[in-house]
Amino acid sequence: MKTLIRTAVTAAALAAVTAACTSSTGGSTAPPPKATALGAVRLVAYSSCDDALAGLREQAAANVTAYGFGGVMPFAVAQDAAAESKARVAATPEHSTTNVHEAGVDEPDLVKTDGDRVITVADGTLRIIDTATRRITGSVRLTEGEGGPGIPGGLLVSGDRALVLMRGGDIMYKTRPIGPPADTRYVVVDLAGEPRVLSTIRPQGSYVDARMIGSTVRLVTRSQPDIAFPEPKQNATEADLLKANQDTVRRAPVDAWLPKIEITDASGAVRKDTVKCERVSHPAGYTGTSMLTVHTIDLAQGVTAAGTDPISLAADGDVVYGTGQSLYVVSNPRWWFPVARPLPVEEAPASSDAVAPAVEPTPGDAAVPPASPRPTPTMPPEETEVHRFDITRPGAPAYVASGKVPGRLLNQYSLSEHDGHLRVATTVDSGDEKTSSSAVHVLRADTLAQVGEVGGLGKGERIYSVRFIGAVGYCVTFRQVDPLYTLDLRDPAAPRVTGELKITGYSAYLHPGSEGRLIGIGQEASEQGRTLGTQVSLFDVSDPGTPRRLSQFFQKDSGSGAEWDPHAFLYWPKTGLSVIPLNKMNESGALVLQIGDAEVKELGMIKHPKQRQEGGYSYEPGIQRSIVIGDSLWTVSYEGVQVNDLATLASQAWIPLR
Repeated sequence: MKTLIRTAVTAAALAAVTAACTSSTGGSTAPPPKATALGAVRLVAYSSCDDALAGLREQAAANVTAYGFGGVMPFAVAQDAAAESKARVAATPEHSTTNVHEAGVDEPDLVKTDGDRVITVADGTLRIIDTATRRITGSVRLTEGEGGPGIPGGLLVSGDRALVLMRGGDIMYKTRPIGPPADTRYVVVDLAGEPRVLSTIRPQGSYVDARMIGSTVRLVTRSQPDIAFPEPKQNATEADLLKANQDTVRRAPVDAWLPKIEITDASGAVRKDTVKCERVSHPAGYTGTSMLTVHTIDLAQGVTAAGTDPISLAADGDVVYGTGQSLYVVSNPRWWFPVARPLPVEEAPASSDAVAPAVEPTPGDAAVPPASPRPTPTMPPEETEVHRFDITRPGAPAYVASGKVPGRLLNQYSLSEHDGHLRVATTVDSGDEKTSSSAVHVLRADTLAQVGEVGGLGKGERIYSVRFIGAVGYCVTFRQVDPLYTLDLRDPAAPRVTGELKITGYSAYLHPGSEGRLIGIGQEASEQGRTLGTQVSLFDVSDPGTPRRLSQFFQKDSGSGAEWDPHAFLYWPKTGLSVIPLNKMNESGALVLQIGDAEVKELGMIKHPKQRQEGGYSYEPGIQRSIVIGDSLWTVSYEGVQVNDLATLASQAWIPLR
């Protein structure tokens, strides 16, 4: 059983309100950006450290439980160099890139390519593969010890600079972490010649997400207050534990909340910094139990004297969405409603009169009933808060406005900025699945005030996928059948449903195909809603009033990572070639399809060489990513990279990574 405090990408959330503050490394003070007042969701900057401490103590004390705060799961380029780069681009083979939500806004992924090189990170080592010779031409160890400090959270590349995001892995239980503490690292690597580490940034907390426009990366981490709660006394009641924790919070210094940053340069010199009080902001309502920090790094310059120019927000969040002009940070407050954790057996109070705490069951776990009844806390309504930040200028983003809509987002694809408006798709679930329904809300981008709404989508169901393409929206809801709704969003004040297609199963990811076509990846299901295996659907949406499915590929008893991770989906518009990871019983590989204007056609299955382990056991590596480079299809697993002929799928090379 686990209690999650999910945090997300508040990347810019702090920026705007703190733009008026002087940087910790010096600099002039800019006038504060104009903020739009929207009642309880307007962000407010602390006026001083005393103000910050008073507010953080008060909110944290009100939200701490008898068992703590809960857990966290998780350069200037010389002319010669510029000319050389230009020549290289001219000779670079045609290639695919990471499948991202918005064009021009790069997202971290497991592998990157510029056509000449394939860069990947596995087991704490960055490797560069030359696409011409298909050999590893350079590598650099990013971590010490076997396997490194955490899981690679992604990779971003700009020119000859790479940023590797290492995700910390702390899991909190009661007042102490289980396992090693989070060791989130952002590692800047020089790729020119033999790769070398230029700097390592260790922010306090765990990595959430990042976006890159041009060479500028904005990263978000989440941290909890550094407060050591007292060990529970023998026979202590829950009320005793709660009071002791509240007293501890009220005595904590402001430094316990302020996130720390440690930066190590190429020479090994270390400098430490703390986010300044005046660079911390907060919404009108917040828990004081978590802090989101936005770091800014321009890979063209590396880490300069300004460090990562951090700003922080005393808030929680779980979704980030970025365009070329805006960064949206979205939080679903109900994710962080405090739920007490059960005490471990060896720490349970000896008294038989002690009341066992309520628990939050996790799918697959059996709920542990309390020893005696206790009142069920009133859950706040499901509401999604949206904060918008302007990122058109270098440095920290500038806060523009905040808004609120009912319901909960599925993921970043539930958001879309278009023609001065933000479209937000949410599901409202009261706890009774018969009464749940979904809606698309249209907000003004400058104020985030709602101007239109179309609701009543999928009554008794929830959203499984969303895609906005220009002034048209597509929404899939599911419980037993899959209604695909088409939405006319041309009039922001009067969005409307124009068509509906009911089929069995569902699409968990929607991708634009050729003109008038939409591709869906998900699961086929019985009429009772039982999933049966991977399906890839081709929809004709040329007439928004009558969407129809033209073709379907179905693989029984299988699943694909592309259902929940769009980065795993490759679509090559030039030929309609499409690739998804596919896992079947005792079989893994990459399914290669051709998706045309009227048909989904299977071309073959690519598998990586079987890997043998001690004891004679062998397995087929699971393929995570696929890339087109020139006339070849490259597939990537944790064990290695394979190159196949794009036309025949014949194997051309195997490059082991272990």
